[in-house]
Amino acid sequence: MVIIFDSAGSGITLNSEAHKDFINDMKLRLKNQETSELNSDPLPYEFRALETIFISALSNLTSEMKVLLTICKGVLQDLEFSITRDKLRFLLGQNKKLSSFNKKAVLVKDMLDDLLEQDDMLCDMYLTDKKAGKIRVQDDHTEIEMLLETYHNYVDEIVQKSESAISDVKTTEEIINIILDSNRNELMLLGIRYAIGMLSLGGALFLGSIYGMNLESFIEESNYAYLTVTILGLISTVWLYAKGIRHLHKLQRMTLLSKIKTDSVHELLKK
Repeated sequence: MVIIFDSAGSGITLNSEAHKDFINDMKLRLKNQETSELNSDPLPYEFRALETIFISALSNLTSEMKVLLTICKGVLQDLEFSITRDKLRFLLGQNKKLSSFNKKAVLVKDMLDDLLEQDDMLCDMYLTDKKAGKIRVQDDHTEIEMLLETYHNYVDEIVQKSESAISDVKTTEEIINIILDSNRNELMLLGIRYAIGMLSLGGALFLGSIYGMNLESFIEESNYAYLTVTILGLISTVWLYAKGIRHLHKLQRMTLLSKIKTDSVHELLKK
């Protein structure tokens, strides 16, 4: 007899197709009758039930993984052409689902690892032999060990694929962050250039405002006063703009090496 318990929150209802397929497969394997699609299995009763559970679990994991990988692949391809807030929010949600799926697959893998490391538990899984009075020694569990190792390899492949997908998503997120930081820096530099331009115009405006005051001065009597003020205004504007842009370029040429040297100097001063 095999008793199946319905685990709450498993995500698979009793009326689902996956559960119905699992029950039908369990019935066929436990009956162990030769049919056109299924041959007689030499494994004991309990191993056939365990293999059916593994097949159902791996089938559900594989189906879920294919759906997640297909969606993530589509989102990553769309991000290559355009980066929008909705796509980034959707990618974040898919990354959380992938992480949750990876944790679930890793739990199955760890469970199989624990079983393979415990010889006494592997021997206790021979229920048919135990009922017949046959005692298994610690190393006499080849059948169950081969069965568990087979499905362990399948689960390990699923874990590797999910980890690879998570790595691709994280790499894409890092590239997007670099692109956004670069665009943000370009906007900041553009704003600084405009600010330098406005500052350089301040010198010309200052000279023009002094020249335009309704006060008597000797400069009004000169024929070259207007030309002189204009030239001085242009020179001051160009000089201030060039000096500001040159200082800005020096800041842009800061390298990681100079940053490391500065940090080293600060650490030495603290000591």
